[in-house]
Amino acid sequence: MQQTIAKPVSIAGTGLHSGAPVRLVLCPAAADHGVTFVRVDIAQGDNVIAVHPENWVEASLCTVLRNTDGASVSTIEHLLAALHGCGIHNLRIEIDGPEVPILDGSAAPFVARILAAGLAECDAPVRVLRVLRPIAVERGGARASLTPSDGFELSFEIDFADQAIGHQSRSLQMYNGAFLRELSDCRTFCMRADVEVMQANGLALGGTLDNAVVFDSGTVLTPGGLRRADEPVRHKMLDAMGDLYVAGHPIIGRYEGVKAGHALTGLLLQALFADARNYEIVTCDAQCSARLPGANISRKDLPLSA
Repeated sequence: MQQTIAKPVSIAGTGLHSGAPVRLVLCPAAADHGVTFVRVDIAQGDNVIAVHPENWVEASLCTVLRNTDGASVSTIEHLLAALHGCGIHNLRIEIDGPEVPILDGSAAPFVARILAAGLAECDAPVRVLRVLRPIAVERGGARASLTPSDGFELSFEIDFADQAIGHQSRSLQMYNGAFLRELSDCRTFCMRADVEVMQANGLALGGTLDNAVVFDSGTVLTPGGLRRADEPVRHKMLDAMGDLYVAGHPIIGRYEGVKAGHALTGLLLQALFADARNYEIVTCDAQCSARLPGANISRKDLPLSA
């Protein structure tokens, strides 16, 4: 069955790019509501932004949604990854600014708060998007693809010049709590030189060593170092979990990313939805549900770092 949360959850923090304080409240929602953001700081016009591919806006540094009235919300990928990984299908997210708080740079704080609130069943079955035909997009040496599969799989490959990252790859079957155990606590990362460029251009104003892993010439500047030896590629997979949830349904298919980012995964979804022959929306039976990321999860699946 579809799920929401059992009670409201309030979360406050700082926007990664804006540097502004922001507060959001995760609110239970009824069956078939889907996931929506409500900009409570907007008094005129439509302030509701549905998590739907029609509202996706291309951006390179984060995931952005914007409705037809121009109301937008950004840096949503870690929260959406948490919802995807916890099997939350219906949620109303009230937010008092244009950017979701970065917290520690991973999805784990969102997951912990969701599980603490508890999950609640809705009176409707889960509907999933099943990939029927291979779809791929490429840009600047990066590639993202979706292919048919019996479950939901993620595969990612990155290659950075900095020797502290280098070449990393990983593939995972995303069910039975795998997202919580393997990806949820992996933090966003960047090069020190990139931070300086972004901040000079009015971005990453809320970035600190407490909410990102920063690399510099083979050294990890963030206190405590990496949570996992391949934390960067795992975080890329976490981002993909969130970006793919913009589809509005859990996906049954295999995603592969090679040096891909938010923009390329968003373009992949646009290509998927451009032809109805590429996919089908079907009711999920018990066998299908057991292969979704939110199946059989519990608080004990969260890493100690969460």
